[in-house]
Formats: sequence, C-alpha cells, structure tokens
Amino acid sequence: MPRFAANLTMLFTELPFLDRFAAARAAGFDAVEYLFPYEYAKGDLAARLRANRLKQVLHNLPAGDWAAGERGIACHPDRVEEFRAGVARGMEYAHALDCPQLNCLAGKLPDGVTREQAHATLVANLRFAADALGKAGIRLLVEPINTFDIPGFFLTRSDQALDLIAEVGSANLFLQYDLYHAQRMEGELAGTLSRHLARIGHIQLADNPGRNEPGTGEINYPFLFRHLDALGWNGFIGCEYKPRATTLGGLGWIRAMQ
Repeated sequence: MPRFAANLTMLFTELPFLDRFAAARAAGFDAVEYLFPYEYAKGDLAARLRANRLKQVLHNLPAGDWAAGERGIACHPDRVEEFRAGVARGMEYAHALDCPQLNCLAGKLPDGVTREQAHATLVANLRFAADALGKAGIRLLVEPINTFDIPGFFLTRSDQALDLIAEVGSANLFLQYDLYHAQRMEGELAGTLSRHLARIGHIQLADNPGRNEPGTGEINYPFLFRHLDALGWNGFIGCEYKPRATTLGGLGWIRAMQ
C-alpha cells in the first residue's frame, strides 16, 4: 500500500490553515503537501511540521497572482525575471521546511503570445530552475493539468510534459503525475506509470468525476495501488481531492483499499 500525504490546501479546510497540520497528524498522516507556503512565515510552518512529526513532501514555486486567476507564469515571456525571483524564494522555503521537491506550474497561454514563444520560454525557465534547484539539492517537477478545470493551461498531457522534459535535458526535472488530471485528459494510467515511472517524481490523486475521494468515481484505485506496489513505487502520493462531506468522514477509503 502506498504512503499518502495530506494536501492541506484541499483537506481539513474547515480549520485555519496552520491548524491543519495537527489535524493531518491526528488523522494518521505522516506527510503533507500544499500549494503555496508564501503567505506564512517559514519559521511558523517549520514549527508546525516539527510539532506534529510531519514531513513536507511538496509545494509549488510562486505562480503569479493566484487570486486573480493566474495559474503559473513559467510560459510567460514578459515575466522571466519574476519567475527567476520565484525560484529563489521557493528554494528559501524548501530549505526551511526540509522539502525535497518543488513543482512548477506552466501557466495559461498569455494573450498575444504564440505557442512557440510560450514553449521556448518554458524550456528556458525550466532549464534555469532545474539547474538552480539541483545545486541546492531540490528536485524540480512539472505538472500537466486538465483543460476542463483550467481552460487555457499550457501543459495538458503526459506525453507533452515528457517531451518537454527531454528537450530541457536536465537530470533534475521530473513529471508530477496527477492521476485525476491524467484521467480527464488521456486515461491510460497504469500504462503510463509502467512506461515512465523513472521520470515520475511525485504522484497525486483524486477520483473522477467530481475530484472527490478515491472510490467515489470511475478510477480503479485498488488496482492502481497494487500496480504501483508491483512497480516498486516508494514515494508519497498526495491526496489532492475535495472531500464530498468532511475530510475525516471521507478517509475510510484508505482502510477500505488496504
């Protein structure tokens, strides 16, 4: 059975964010992830991790103005300096939180920018980030996201991301494979895991439709968990789903699938 990390952006949302660490530990998790740490002091977050004996396994690089609908800036040609500053800020937090990997959100294709221009910018930014993070001992991830949830997102499919990784040419760039996003765009989950596990740095889950708990939709999670065990996956899987009711009330899926 894989190890699971609670995504604190999605789970325990009835609580203030800093209180979700203790809730995750009380619910049986020993690892957490979340979208962004940057509105909180590094020391406050690190203290919550230590106090609750939790490992942080992931957070994202800064991704522009999230509240205004931005979902990353890595493919924006006019914001390269902002992206590079975000890499430095992400590294500072990752070091303070002992977080081993950072995810880069490519962003939406900007108005007036061709796909070729956005692609060239993304390649250059990923080369810069992979090199800088590699020197700091931090792994860089890049994540395809489905266009139903985020219309206009630039990086949408696993094969596109894997081609991008090959073009960047860094040993420090990996695929963040979100099973929910992949199911919505392409399916072929078990086959993709089998063929590309060596380039997958992190896995996330939610069921489809609804982005709710495993067991509420069409994805055969018991099969996928056995498949991952057989492949030798030893990383965490981030629980990035929306509970249908309460977080605690929906956690029975973990016991049911053991």
